Amino acid sequence: MPDRNQAALDFLLSRRSRPAKTLTGPVPDRDTLMTLLTAAARTPDHGKLEPWRFIVLEKAALARLASLVPVHGERLGEPEDRIAKSRAQFADAELAVAVICSPKPSEKIPEIEQVYSAGAVCLALLNAALAAGWGANWLSGWPSHDRGFISEGLGLADTETVAGFIHLGTESSAPPERPRPDLDAITTWVSA
Repeated sequence: MPDRNQAALDFLLSRRSRPAKTLTGPVPDRDTLMTLLTAAARTPDHGKLEPWRFIVLEKAALARLASLVPVHGERLGEPEDRIAKSRAQFADAELAVAVICSPKPSEKIPEIEQVYSAGAVCLALLNAALAAGWGANWLSGWPSHDRGFISEGLGLADTETVAGFIHLGTESSAPPERPRPDLDAITTWVSA
């Protein structure tokens, strides 16, 4: 039998994101955040391409992004309630990390595998923060998919996208458990 890390397994079997709107200060300091980013960067990365990067968004940067949401939302014809919700995602946050999907040209590693790796970085950062005792939530929303918003707000190249915004902070209330998938309904066993 392989060596078992029961604490890690117990964590993964019970982990639960904390809603971003329930996160407050204090937030991880720079040294702590570097540890969390180091853990996230250990994500599987076929070809060692590093097809992702991080943008750490502190309070002033989040306020600037919040101010851009209505401009881009109106341009896109987004309903007022969706604009308000997306604006609050940035305005009410204390700290977030934008995980940027930044695919590299490669004859061996398809772009889709690089996109998957960026998504895996989001989950790794989320889990690292939760394991370290912080509250964390992975969000996206229409601003993260709008080229105008991500170009103006984050300075992304045309080939880059936002894989997710990982909000970090102190948990102000424990979230309730939610229903989980029925594994029998989503699992197929193939033996031959």
